[in-house]
Amino acid sequence: MPTRISATLARPVAGARAGWQRHSLPDDIGDCHADRLELDDGLSLVHSRYAPARDLIEESVASHGGRTLVITLAMQGVSAYRGADGTALDFCGGHTTVTAFRRGAGERRYVAGAAVSQLRLLVGEGVLRRYAGDERAESLLGDGRVRQLAQGPTPPDLAAASAELASGADPLDTHIRALTLLARQLRALAPAPPAAPVSQADIARLEAARALMQSQMDRDLTVQYLCLATGLNEFKLKQGFRALYGDSPGRLLTALRMRRAWELLESGCQVAQAAYRVGYRHPANFSAAFTRFYGRTPKSVAGKRG
Repeated sequence: MPTRISATLARPVAGARAGWQRHSLPDDIGDCHADRLELDDGLSLVHSRYAPARDLIEESVASHGGRTLVITLAMQGVSAYRGADGTALDFCGGHTTVTAFRRGAGERRYVAGAAVSQLRLLVGEGVLRRYAGDERAESLLGDGRVRQLAQGPTPPDLAAASAELASGADPLDTHIRALTLLARQLRALAPAPPAAPVSQADIARLEAARALMQSQMDRDLTVQYLCLATGLNEFKLKQGFRALYGDSPGRLLTALRMRRAWELLESGCQVAQAAYRVGYRHPANFSAAFTRFYGRTPKSVAGKRG
């Protein structure tokens, strides 16, 4: 059973970096702490590192006194946020996620033995209005409920910049880098040209393609196979998946395979058996993909409920 705690259990401790404030969970939970640096009124950095000794659920009420834009650069590992309103957010190493919220009860979930390192830039409503304008800020922040605005792989140069931001050695340099990160994400969030609407007939074919992924994930499900099986051309398949599911067919298939593999491993399935059942002919390739996705090896999950 996972350990369930309140975020208020974290206590201030002496930090290793000047200007940063550290809050740490008790030692028996593991090495779990977050460092915060206030750059300006309404602009702050949080660098967290969680390596719990047991599966951990941290309950929290996200509140920053106003609507907030959060840019999360997941540097290592995998974690999840589940809101009381049904909101589901997943953070995976090597990916950047942009969210907006005001207040929301929920819980953060971490896996035992897997280190999770994240850098978050918290941008208050006043700062966002200053740099993006009132109309754009309203559009991004919405009604204050937790929502995901964007998610995707972190480019190599941005990953390097996040490591420099996390060091936060020089306050002025850190402030400039933080604003540069904000400017870059605001450009990326600029409204895209309106996409051609997906017809009801194509939606049915796209849903059929996703159903094939779930029912035949042990097969070699190439884009060409999915196109032949559903009657969609490659352009409509890829464009439709992004419009309907917010991801490419390949990445969605990987996510479905990894979630099914976790279930199989937890139920007692051997690593090689799980690999074959989710479409991997070589267990070594499966192990590498599983470790990239979850930040821990399949052997660490196998037989967990046994």
